[in-house]
Amino acid sequence: MSTRRSTAAVIGLAACALGLILTPAAGAHCDTLDGPVVVDARSALEHKDVTPVLKWVQPDDEGEIRSAFESTIAVRGLGPAARLLADRYFFETLVRLHRAGEGAPYTGLKPAGTQVSAAVTEADAALESGSVDRLAAILAEAADQGTRVRFAAVMEAKRHVGASVEAGRAYVAAYVEFIHSAERLYLDATTAAAHEAGEGHEAHDAH
Repeated sequence: MSTRRSTAAVIGLAACALGLILTPAAGAHCDTLDGPVVVDARSALEHKDVTPVLKWVQPDDEGEIRSAFESTIAVRGLGPAARLLADRYFFETLVRLHRAGEGAPYTGLKPAGTQVSAAVTEADAALESGSVDRLAAILAEAADQGTRVRFAAVMEAKRHVGASVEAGRAYVAAYVEFIHSAERLYLDATTAAAHEAGEGHEAHDAH
């Protein structure tokens, strides 16, 4: 097996290891029609009170949400079809602004029942049950396996680093992935929110 194929195979195992633990496919559930943002939006519309959804947006976006809410309430009274369209408009506006506040792109509302990662499901379950033990165990196992397979990948590449320029580049790619993965895990575990770790991420962008 060539150096490139050997390294690629080990890196592939890393992805598989994480996938086995955190399936189904990862995705944010704040943009689903049965996610917490839209659930609060439905409640706000039913009770004609915008307050429950304001927590999902940044202060600078509150005015736009209030305006969208007022427009939606006015249109809802025009009939069932108008109500459906107005509700959809409000849901999309709310989720779009919420995603923007996270620094994430808005790609549209996802259907109810859309699969999200096991981590998201377990995080919600932890909040419902009041116990974080199962979630912590799943995350620890994923982090452990992911770190070990990335370490194996970089060590395999290191064995051949001097064989050729191509082999050297393969080592650098594996090294960067290993270092950045370790940093992401550490920063996510030790900061209050991912966006607060921006300076730390920037520090390793040079790798």
